[in-house]
Amino acid sequence: MRAPRLAALELRRFGRGALPRAALVALLVLPLLYGALYLWSFWDPYGRLDRVPVALVDDDLGATAGGRRITAGDDLTEELVKSKVFDWRRVSAEEARRGVEDGSYYLSLTVPADFSRRIASSSGDSPETGALQVRTNDADNYIVGQISKTVFNEVRAAASAKTSRSFLDRIFVSFSDIHGQTVEAAKGADRLHGGIDKAEKGSKELADGLAEAEKGSGKLSKGLQRLDAGAGELETGSRQVAAGTQTLADKADAVDATAGPFLKHNEKAIGDSARLVADAAEAIRRNLATLARQAPQAAERARTASGLLDGVYARRCGEQAPLPDPACPDLKKAKEAAADVAAVADDVSTLVADSHGDLKKLDAQLAALQHQAERLAERAPRLSEDLADAVGKIDKLNEGAGKVAAGAKKLHTGLGTARTGAAGLDKGLGKLTTGADALHSGLYKLVDGSGKLAGGLHRGAGQIPDYDEKARDQRTGVMADPVRLASQDLHHAPNYGTGFAPYFIPLSLWVGAMVAYMLIAPMNRRALAMGAPSWRIALAGWLPVVAVGAAQTAALMAVLHWAIGLEMTRADGTIAFLFLVAACFAAIVQWLNARFGPAGRILVLALLMLQLTSAGGTYPVQTSPRFFNALHPLLPMSYVVAALRRLITGGGLGPVWLACAVLAGFTAAALALTALSARRRQVWTLDRLHPELTL
Repeated sequence: MRAPRLAALELRRFGRGALPRAALVALLVLPLLYGALYLWSFWDPYGRLDRVPVALVDDDLGATAGGRRITAGDDLTEELVKSKVFDWRRVSAEEARRGVEDGSYYLSLTVPADFSRRIASSSGDSPETGALQVRTNDADNYIVGQISKTVFNEVRAAASAKTSRSFLDRIFVSFSDIHGQTVEAAKGADRLHGGIDKAEKGSKELADGLAEAEKGSGKLSKGLQRLDAGAGELETGSRQVAAGTQTLADKADAVDATAGPFLKHNEKAIGDSARLVADAAEAIRRNLATLARQAPQAAERARTASGLLDGVYARRCGEQAPLPDPACPDLKKAKEAAADVAAVADDVSTLVADSHGDLKKLDAQLAALQHQAERLAERAPRLSEDLADAVGKIDKLNEGAGKVAAGAKKLHTGLGTARTGAAGLDKGLGKLTTGADALHSGLYKLVDGSGKLAGGLHRGAGQIPDYDEKARDQRTGVMADPVRLASQDLHHAPNYGTGFAPYFIPLSLWVGAMVAYMLIAPMNRRALAMGAPSWRIALAGWLPVVAVGAAQTAALMAVLHWAIGLEMTRADGTIAFLFLVAACFAAIVQWLNARFGPAGRILVLALLMLQLTSAGGTYPVQTSPRFFNALHPLLPMSYVVAALRRLITGGGLGPVWLACAVLAGFTAAALALTALSARRRQVWTLDRLHPELTL
């Protein structure tokens, strides 16, 4: 009889009564208890954390910083309640402590009273970190404590980032303030540079003007010296003329008293005296002309210098000046000295102008005196004849000479005063010129320095950032959280259950095969009794369980997909692969039961435990002890878990094809070993007749 027929006969016996049918149904449903129920209970625990009661204590008293009220604790608790990460319960500190202790709350989060004060201290001299207090109780649930650490790390990072953003925003606002103030300082430096530049040009004009004024004052001083010398000569000459005319008048009177005889005896002396008078009158006229010509010119130059200094002073030191000039005190002294010299020169010019009529008269009188003296000299030989006329004229001449002498004395005195003032002016202008040159040199350096200052401030303002609100927000966001995790999930498992499905599904199929061989004999008794070939015996015992395994797989995956919601990237491939898994597990369990009999059931259970602990279905196998790392590549479930992960969540099919090859190898090897065991079972021994252990 062929192996498929034998397998069908084995399955057909489950339909002969109610109890076998119930056993078959139980056999099909049993993997659901492992696969479906386990996955359902683990399906999405993180998505239901909002059902976990957690105590939330807000003891924060708030703080004030920069004139603004800070309530960081209230803000944080509001955000936590809105987030619904846990089932937050706002309670007192004492209630939270009791609740964590008696299990009413899985954990508690406390915002301390000084939380806002510590946060606000970041802008003060002694910054402190704010501390959130978490209390857990592993005696209630260890996993919740571990989950809470991850959640609260995110809460702490978010709170720290928010605080950092506030602190950094103030820094960037300060940058903008500094930038604005630096720009204003640069503009002020520009204005200062412009004012100093104008002052430097003005000081150059001042120095040039003072140099010209010094030259003019020198010429004025020299001219006044010459005028003073001429006036001295004029005074001396006029005094001599007056003395001569007085002598002449006296003599004329004597002559007039003695009459003609005397004249006849003194004609030559009278002629010589008349010639002397004519020569003196001529010299006096020449000096009067020089004085009248140079006095107005000297006064004009003095007034020009004084006006120039007044203009420079008004532009640099007056009310309209843009900036105070450091040279203003010296400019004021120069202006006053120039005004004094101009006043003296004006006095001299006024004196000359006021006496212009007298000078003209004096000149005319001197001309007349000269003419008359010349005529007298010419007529001396005939004086006796003209004595009467001459006496009258000499008296008039004497009177005019006296007036000329008095005017010359007054002129000489005034020119002496003017000469002294002009000398002082020339000396003062010399000092002012030296000071103006030094001022110009200093202002030139100051112009260069102010230009560098303005340039440096402009460059500094350009280097100081000036952020608007959008730029500040962008930069504070980056600096508050400079490193972010760019997580890329190549093949995303939407929930916890999907991630654990590759682990629980092969577990349920192994259990299904294990229970199946509790109801179905691993070696067909009819085939053994008929003496069938050992390979046929092995297939006859294997195929019924393979059929049951396929039915178990179909039922399990239908419930997981349509009832629980498992989504598979490669659904067809997953089902086909699980058929191979069921066949492989059936072959392995069959051999263990066939070879070791009742003890094989214990070995099947032990092998299941070894596979569960070394398959890497929960944590990476590298985190397990070395013993399980050594077992990992030797057992079939390791390959099944790796392949199902690629079939359910996606990825390359390399592990799938490797798993298929490994499972095919295990299946072939197990069937071969079962056939060998069947051959041995065909020989009866005392151990078979009286087994040591029966299960």
